[in-house]
Amino acid sequence: MIWKRIFGRPDRDEVPFGLYRGLVGQARMPGFYLHSGVPDTVEGRFEMVALHVFLVLRRLRAAGDPARELAQRVFDIMFDDMDQTLREMGVSDLSVGKKIKGLASAFYGRMAAYDAGLDAEGDAQLQDALRRNVFAGLEPTPVDVAALALYVRNCVAALGRQSDEDLLAGRLSFADVPAASTESKTA
Repeated sequence: MIWKRIFGRPDRDEVPFGLYRGLVGQARMPGFYLHSGVPDTVEGRFEMVALHVFLVLRRLRAAGDPARELAQRVFDIMFDDMDQTLREMGVSDLSVGKKIKGLASAFYGRMAAYDAGLDAEGDAQLQDALRRNVFAGLEPTPVDVAALALYVRNCVAALGRQSDEDLLAGRLSFADVPAASTESKTA
């Protein structure tokens, strides 16, 4: 449609925006907040979006050069969204840039920590990274941390089974969200 071309996003943006919408939808699944101990706060939601962006960027990195531009667009969309969210929360225009710079630095740190955790033997390093970031300032149960680490590994596997073509077309497949634990939760 001509009106979409004039007033809408360029066609090249449909895939990255679709990927971002999909990963935000996954990050907002109620099971994380109801059953997995993830705090249902601005910070908790940022952590889950950041985690899912990391998972998609990691998979896009494995797809090589054809995915490089798409990965950069997803990253840019995430930080445009964070900028808009901060403004809607009442952060002053003069402070937004500084806060975005801090969020970007934090995101890069998380990417490095999650990559190292996924590349390490066992789950101790990944669980530690999740505990420090997703559960920052809380005392999550070992069951919650282990369940989230397993979810992350299952997502890496699910995304890894997807063809590059599907991913480059904006189709995502994540693992199932952790369900309520049958074990007793003690802090």
